[in-house]
Amino acid sequence: MKRSGSADMPLHYGHVPTWLAERMAKLGLAVVENIVMDYGRDEVLRRLSDPFWFQSLGAVMGMDWHSSGITTSVMGALKRSINPHSRELGIYICGGKGKHSTQTPNELLRISESTGLDGNYLVKCSKLSAKVDNTAIQDGFQLYTHNFILSDTGKWAVVQQGMSDASKTARRYHWHSEQLTTFVDDPHTFIYGQNTGTILNLADKDAGSSRNGVMQIARENPELMLKEIHKLVMPTHHDVQAKDIDLKRLGAVLWLAREKQPKDFEELILLQGLGPRTLQSLALVSEVIHGTPSRFKDPARFSFAHGGKDGHPFPVPTKVYDETISVLQMAINKAKLGQSEKSEAIKRLTEVAQRAEQDFTPNANFDKVVERERNESWRYGGRTVFGNAKPPLQQQLKLF
Repeated sequence: MKRSGSADMPLHYGHVPTWLAERMAKLGLAVVENIVMDYGRDEVLRRLSDPFWFQSLGAVMGMDWHSSGITTSVMGALKRSINPHSRELGIYICGGKGKHSTQTPNELLRISESTGLDGNYLVKCSKLSAKVDNTAIQDGFQLYTHNFILSDTGKWAVVQQGMSDASKTARRYHWHSEQLTTFVDDPHTFIYGQNTGTILNLADKDAGSSRNGVMQIARENPELMLKEIHKLVMPTHHDVQAKDIDLKRLGAVLWLAREKQPKDFEELILLQGLGPRTLQSLALVSEVIHGTPSRFKDPARFSFAHGGKDGHPFPVPTKVYDETISVLQMAINKAKLGQSEKSEAIKRLTEVAQRAEQDFTPNANFDKVVERERNESWRYGGRTVFGNAKPPLQQQLKLF
């Protein structure tokens, strides 16, 4: 098994409130539409097969930045918003959590009837990817969600997740057909999950003799098993801390939004009129759309776009969230009419932020940045699963 990603995701059993779920669907559709327009539909599959990018997308959507809930919530939002536009986008999302995962074969067969793809082969791919992660790899995690993402070119990705009751953690598995040559010889692009004991992995390229009849478990040489792992450790603490974030990258975005307004950058002239808080969110969303893989090593940073539903690092600023969606949708609509200037300006926003990083030295107190966001959250329609954000006590006294 090729493991190029590893992370520990605490199990969360909360729900996504309707006010956030609807916004997640709209933002997810806008992100996917932008990627399809600029990079093609198969790039969407590649992104979804990258767990670092996937975690960053969930964070920018307002989900808890480190929890297992990102997987089902993000995939659910994408399925609701993308499938009504599948013919236009050329992307189809099947499966889901629990009983919805068992509908994957029927969904794939229906899609194959309209696209001309080999439905039986796709069903086989879906079942084999689940069988490998649930049976061939005995790592203590039981699958409970399975999503199969398909393009009309025949390429596909799988995002599925298992849980361990013993450790109260979840492990997410990613597959990508573009790099797949066999299901039993290093098939994965990534696996998320902390090693919780001895693992029997009959999908490893070094397990051929075992698959051929030597039915015994041998302790693998750690150097062989772990040589290609790139670790992303998702901590158990719920709050976002300075150590979870590349402060230079975040600081450059905050500096751009609050200190250097777009009027100072000729290439961002079309974004004039946006407030600094919306510009901050838009810069992070722009990076999710246009950033390279190396930009997603600290997914927690993207929670500074729209906060988190549980209030970490701060309540979800619904007014800012809505304005970000509106700007993206307007750019998409104009681009469809051949007017791509605003879309290009959004793309250049992340380029400007990255240039600013080169000579940027973080000097802001991280805790004070979070405190400021929380204190101002009520101004931007801040909400959590616990209710609406309220002004700090000092501000409440002024209001009365």
